[in-house]
Amino acid sequence: MRRNIPWIGGVAGVWLSASASAFSLSDWPPTLTLDHTLVQTSLLTRHFEPDPEHTNQQNLVSIELHNPERWLAGAAWFKNSFDQPTWYFYAGREFPLWQLTDEISVRAKLTGGLLRGYKDEYRDKIPLNHLGIAPALLPSIGVQWGRVESDLIVFGTAGVMITAGIRF
Repeated sequence: MRRNIPWIGGVAGVWLSASASAFSLSDWPPTLTLDHTLVQTSLLTRHFEPDPEHTNQQNLVSIELHNPERWLAGAAWFKNSFDQPTWYFYAGREFPLWQLTDEISVRAKLTGGLLRGYKDEYRDKIPLNHLGIAPALLPSIGVQWGRVESDLIVFGTAGVMITAGIRF
């Protein structure tokens, strides 16, 4: 059974655009001060239009370095939808949305970077991958509870991934 949800990427884009208004020039350039490190893994992946070639076992491992102004840089290794080893090198920013308690907060995150790993017959499954490296922009919404974080990441119009990690 196929489900077509092409509007989800657009909704996420509009929502994150509104959140991006929290950006101010006083935050630029980001300071090179380390506030915390986040190590994450993938828990669940779902494609909006499942295909028999797709795998939902990404085995993601990532590390993010965050500064006090909520800017971040990171690297992630995972198996892409076609079971190929893939790297994502990125930078981005978090945008606080709600502080539910002293320990629990909700935030949006937007990262942008380069993907490498979509090869051979799957090379054209992502846009602009002519040289084997493609740009990517990934919005997410997440929750932090003490040192534990979890995110719902939208990867284009293809699907979503839920991650969880620990802050150090």
